[in-house]
Amino acid sequence: MSLMLGNPHSDVPIKNQVETKGKKKIGRGCANYHPSVWGDRFVTLSPDEMASTTCVIEIDEVTKRRAVKLKEQLKKMLLNVSDSLQELNLINEIQRLGVAYHFEKEIKDALSRMHDAHINGNDISDDLHAVALWFRLLRQQGYNVSSNVFRRFKDENGEFKATLKDDIRGLLSLYEAAYLGTREDNILDEAINFTTEHLKSAMSHLSSPLSTLVQFALDLPLHKCVERLQSRYYISIYQEEERNDILLEFAKFDFNMLQSLHKKELSDISRWWKENDFSTKLPFIRDRIVELYFWILEVYFEPQYARARRMMTTIISLTSILDDIYDVHGTLEELELYTVAIERWDRAIMDQLPDYMKVHYNALLNAVEKFEDELSKEGKSYRIPYLKKALTLLAKGYLEEARWTSEEYVPTLEEYMKIALITNGYPMLSVASLVGMGDIVTKEAFEWAINVPKVVEASAVICRLRDDITSNEFEQERTHVVSGIHCYMKEHGTTYREACKVFLEKTADAWKDANMEWMEPTPVPREVIKRPMNLARVIELLYQHQDSYTNSAFETKEHVTMMLVDPIPV
Repeated sequence: MSLMLGNPHSDVPIKNQVETKGKKKIGRGCANYHPSVWGDRFVTLSPDEMASTTCVIEIDEVTKRRAVKLKEQLKKMLLNVSDSLQELNLINEIQRLGVAYHFEKEIKDALSRMHDAHINGNDISDDLHAVALWFRLLRQQGYNVSSNVFRRFKDENGEFKATLKDDIRGLLSLYEAAYLGTREDNILDEAINFTTEHLKSAMSHLSSPLSTLVQFALDLPLHKCVERLQSRYYISIYQEEERNDILLEFAKFDFNMLQSLHKKELSDISRWWKENDFSTKLPFIRDRIVELYFWILEVYFEPQYARARRMMTTIISLTSILDDIYDVHGTLEELELYTVAIERWDRAIMDQLPDYMKVHYNALLNAVEKFEDELSKEGKSYRIPYLKKALTLLAKGYLEEARWTSEEYVPTLEEYMKIALITNGYPMLSVASLVGMGDIVTKEAFEWAINVPKVVEASAVICRLRDDITSNEFEQERTHVVSGIHCYMKEHGTTYREACKVFLEKTADAWKDANMEWMEPTPVPREVIKRPMNLARVIELLYQHQDSYTNSAFETKEHVTMMLVDPIPV
């Protein structure tokens, strides 16, 4: 594959390289986005926050010894659990509390033993909760264990046994497990319908904290949740249950330690955003740097991915501006010019661009050049051409959609999806997510990502369709851009509600495809595959009820506050 992005006519002015004859202007627009709800809140940390950050990151000796002791105690617990259900529950709690990254080897070894025992014919429990938890944890680890283990819970008519409706814990565990299904797991589709019905019926008489767990699951199943935010909620729930105090204390400590690190990162990226003065120079854009950092924090939150978060947040913020340039502000002629400029990636053509495009183009080139300088010291500069190619493909896709809008052309759904699976940004972000990662990412991983493998395609489908379902009416009012819902309704003569139902079914199928790609054997390390999977999870959160990225003043503000403002009381 050639990754040479230079234009063969790079010495020709870009205005002479694009055909604008007969092109309509899209016209300048203003989407009336609300301003940032954070202002300069994160640009400069307060003295108390700085003191907290220093204290937690450096960790005083007393706290450090306590943390080490707690961690060692938990390792011993994992290694010395004699009861299989107790072991499953402990692993589940460690994962849900957000500290599993400390115990990856211990968890991997435990689940490997369970899988080997199953392969060797050792039967698992007849308890619904135990079987469902076993199934979910093994599939999360990449083992393609058979969903036929749930047939024992069906009656002679092939229906799930009516007596299961009173086993709320079992129903909840089955519900959560069923979302790890593939297109081959019809029994899991039946399980979702069965458990959803009975969990909803049971809600009125459940007591807390079980009722809270059930409500969270019905709102968004665990498999589709972003890990960091889910952990923050679960800590609050877990402390009200019969709990492991050592695990709870360690989870609270770890959350607050990471929150301090994340605040410092957000402060740094917020200063970069402010220094570039994007919101003043480009008043038509969404000023959402805090929300974008939150987005990327849910792609990877662990300390070892600090550089990857910084680089990816920079790229997604510049992509958000690029999206608004193509959707809202640029004329078609200007967008033609800018697409060629991005393809050529040449600072010499800056003068040929309108002033507002110069602001973005200069920032984009500066950022990527800085990444290249940093990576070249480690022999990893080969990553940059992949990023440039992904950005070029994105810009070309944006331009095609701008032409549709200019010509008032409504494509078929097939035509639309061919372009929309690029312009949702997730194929590009899947590549970008690897740029700042460590040695686990190789050139082969970039070749895999740039060719849009099935899991990246599935993530893109989820992003595009969830966005279209939630944002359709707003998008039409804002920019008159082409929507997939609009395409489907026109092509098939359906109502809006019918089109949404089809799109939700397609989204569910995309999750099944992603789940299949997660199973062993994988073409690249699972840490690489996890990035597009996590990107899909962020979309499920942000577009659950509305476009909570564009309209970030309510749900997203609450989530950011929980993650990046308020520490957990210890």
